[in-house]
Amino acid sequence: TILISSLGLGTTLTFIGSHWLLVWMGLEINTLAIIPLMISQNHPRAVEATTKYFITQATASTLLLFASVTNAWTSGEWSLIEMLNPASATLATVALALKIGLAPLHFWLPEVLQGLDLTTGLILSTWQKLAPFAILLQLYPLLNPNLLLFLGILSTIIGGWGGLNQTQLRKILAYSSIANLGWMITILHYAPNLTLLNLILYITMTLTTFLLFKIFNSTKINSIASSSTKSPLLSIIALLTLLSLGGLPPLSGFMPKWLILQELTKQSLFIPATIMALMALLSLFFYLRLCYATTLTMNPNPTNMLSSWRTKPNHFTLILLTSATLSILL
Repeated sequence: TILISSLGLGTTLTFIGSHWLLVWMGLEINTLAIIPLMISQNHPRAVEATTKYFITQATASTLLLFASVTNAWTSGEWSLIEMLNPASATLATVALALKIGLAPLHFWLPEVLQGLDLTTGLILSTWQKLAPFAILLQLYPLLNPNLLLFLGILSTIIGGWGGLNQTQLRKILAYSSIANLGWMITILHYAPNLTLLNLILYITMTLTTFLLFKIFNSTKINSIASSSTKSPLLSIIALLTLLSLGGLPPLSGFMPKWLILQELTKQSLFIPATIMALMALLSLFFYLRLCYATTLTMNPNPTNMLSSWRTKPNHFTLILLTSATLSILL
């Protein structure tokens, strides 16, 4: 209870703060609250993931503090929206990119997510993105649009290519997260409301996907193949959610991608828009692979059918129902 409420407190502090030190403190509380949750499963992989996470987050926090201090030193302002020093703004962008795992600062994210269980992985993929994005959405007019565009396009490229040769579901979700964050960052300078829309939809779809994998109890592609025998309905929901994450019309995930491409062409950024549309196809490829494994492959061992044909409904049902409806039909 203490850890979860600290997570909430850290994010809320960052949301409401306008003083750089208060915002930084919120991010720190957030990081320190999730570390015991990560290490709680007493597994060597969990310990390794927690250590990697702690080191990268500490580096990002130090960079952010340095950026805010240099800004205060040159301009005499501690307010969040008065970051007038361009060097400080660039440093802050890099620090926040490291915090949320944008390419080329993404190396920690797949490794860390792979070492965690699905519940903590869900918190890391959704809740931990809120506070840095709250800062970015306030700072966007002062940030360098070319740097944001570079980070965004590189993230979509690496998120697309990186997920192709993975068999672990958590790593696939990590690369999917990198690609989605790339879309959000690219459009941040031109239409921040689209970034917010994309973030909300991404969180909804990721929540649904993690809950489904948790109910199927699967962490690899080959173990998800038995899901259709356990619960046919859930496997169809999984299929639609994954296609929505890939951005196929008429599902929810198509909307932000369409609007972002439209906005990029309005800004005459044709080459970035083309690159991102092509990279979305790569992401779609590994989502389709997951769909194929989930619904179109029969479980090779039919004797299992006698023991547990249907999965027992558990306490996620209401949340899952709501988030699945939103991530498919919005």
